[in-house]
Amino acid sequence: MAFQISPGVNVQETDLTTIVPAVATTEGAIGGVFSWGPVDRAVMVGSETELVARYGTPTEANSETFGVASSFLAYGNRLFVSRAVSNTAANAVGGPSGAIAQLIRNDDEFASAIVPANVNFIAKYPGTVGNGLLVSVCDNAAAFRSTVASGGGIVVDADAVAGSTALTVAMTGPGADAAATAAVATLTPGDLLTVSGNVFRVASVGSASVGVNNAAFTVTLATPAPAAITNATSFVREWQFAGLFDRAPGTSTTVAAAGRSGDEMHVVVVDVDGRFSNGAANSILQTFAGVSRATDARGDQGGSLFFRDVINRGSPHVWVGSNLAGLVTGPATTMAPLVGRAPATFRLTGGADGANEATIDVADLTRAYSAFRNAERIDVSLIMQGKARGGTHGEGLANWLIDNVAEFRKDCVVFVSPSIEDVVGSPGNEVTNVVEFRRAVRSSSYAVMDSGYKFMYDRYNDRYRFVPLNGDVAGLAVRTDETTDPWFSPAGFNRGQIRNVVKLAFSPDKTQRDSLYKEDVNPVVSFVGQGVVLYGDKTLLGRPSAFDRINVRRLFIVLEKAVATASKFSLFEFNDPFTRARFRNLVEPFLRDVQGRRGIIDFRVVCDETNNTGEVVDRNEFVGDIFIKPARSINFINLRFTAVRTGVEFSEIVGGN
Repeated sequence: MAFQISPGVNVQETDLTTIVPAVATTEGAIGGVFSWGPVDRAVMVGSETELVARYGTPTEANSETFGVASSFLAYGNRLFVSRAVSNTAANAVGGPSGAIAQLIRNDDEFASAIVPANVNFIAKYPGTVGNGLLVSVCDNAAAFRSTVASGGGIVVDADAVAGSTALTVAMTGPGADAAATAAVATLTPGDLLTVSGNVFRVASVGSASVGVNNAAFTVTLATPAPAAITNATSFVREWQFAGLFDRAPGTSTTVAAAGRSGDEMHVVVVDVDGRFSNGAANSILQTFAGVSRATDARGDQGGSLFFRDVINRGSPHVWVGSNLAGLVTGPATTMAPLVGRAPATFRLTGGADGANEATIDVADLTRAYSAFRNAERIDVSLIMQGKARGGTHGEGLANWLIDNVAEFRKDCVVFVSPSIEDVVGSPGNEVTNVVEFRRAVRSSSYAVMDSGYKFMYDRYNDRYRFVPLNGDVAGLAVRTDETTDPWFSPAGFNRGQIRNVVKLAFSPDKTQRDSLYKEDVNPVVSFVGQGVVLYGDKTLLGRPSAFDRINVRRLFIVLEKAVATASKFSLFEFNDPFTRARFRNLVEPFLRDVQGRRGIIDFRVVCDETNNTGEVVDRNEFVGDIFIKPARSINFINLRFTAVRTGVEFSEIVGGN
């Protein structure tokens, strides 16, 4: 405490309540091909429903990747997804003819992208899904709703024959040519026309044919006229989405306060193909009411009303690219109503999926998985390979994940499955194929490999598919965490039951399991009447060690992560007996708790002058040595039955007690 200069009472409070915190061990992570969603960015999903909403339903292009993610979510509710695409993928765009699609992977790339002048809207993510989006903009009151009627010396005569899809509009009188030209300019496909009490949807509008004080044009209707229409002296046109809003675009509070008007606009995003709406075509995805052309307009809560800010921040479907032609933006003091502009509607086109999960380059996949490398930015424990890719045997992705994610972070485990060709359609060769795949994968205690694929139902496409088991094995680790603790083995009949299995592509028998297990491959086996079970708990360490078991590796991940997190609060303190004692008092109760929960047999914490020597202190270092005797899982059971004669005492055979 500070020295006191004059008499007084100083109160000092010291917090010695720091504990070793609980750490997360159930977060899964997968990178791979999906039909929608941000690229090369880790996003948390909590259920299969959320997975579909963010990344789309499975297709022929990504059934294995989606199946692994879906399988994991059957056990846990915390999965990070990072989408991968190839350079041939593209975002759909909307704008004048000639707008060219481009690849923009995520928000960061969009922020630095140079958008061509003729690209007004861009699908938020790459893929053909974006081709089903439509954006419509109404930026003035007249475009929202207007009436063409006789008056001012002009006579309007609108007529149609019953059953016809053609509505003819003739105008006569002084200025009829200009009036007709203006009327045609406000009519766009999709508009609603009300004529003599009948409501029609506009399919197309012909150009005005003008003469001296007379003009005519034809409107093609989407549905035939139910009855003849003759000598209708007026008609009302309305923006096709006007019914979604309670008023026409007007003036925002900010612009009104600046003494100007007419800055508001309405924007609608439509799912034309039903790809975002469970097949419901032409569903309205979003409406943006009363957004502003004024760059400094503010809403009631103080947030920006500028249409570009609102849409780019609030829409999961589209970004605003370049301004629409003639759409004036700027400060509130420059706003004025836009006159004579029809609603602008854009069907986005040009979106491309790029490579599928079987053809995508490993470099594109590793770019997606790189989102999980930084342990300080994202906390994950279970990394799923998904579909095997790259290398002679398909081991390329697995090796990259082990080297560049698991071994780099030292706090997570990679789950690997062999290639589909190794176990599907290869009767009699499965063991040889799987062993060859395993031998091509580098050894590491931070990796776990299973024996193949399961056959499961794809409810989105009403068919059955083969899916790698690495999502299930990672899921079993989650279920083990939730029912017991991370240091329990996830294998066996108690905790190793695989879900959502119709059959296994390869269910090894005892001889085959022996061959696989000595190569560190954990068999997944279908037992009659007992289900499908993970029947091994080895890591890919490749040598005898406590760390060649999943439960021991995960035990040390939990201990190291928890103690390291707690130890951060010793940084910049003095390396003296007080700090060392506080460290021991912090760690030892935590380890006793783990010991009481059967995770370790015994432990010892050394943190004193024996390992914090003067040289260590002078280097500004602090050393805590923690010795652990881990609990081991049972892999082999020997039951020895001995028959004895009736008159023999058991104590004569097995000793006392």
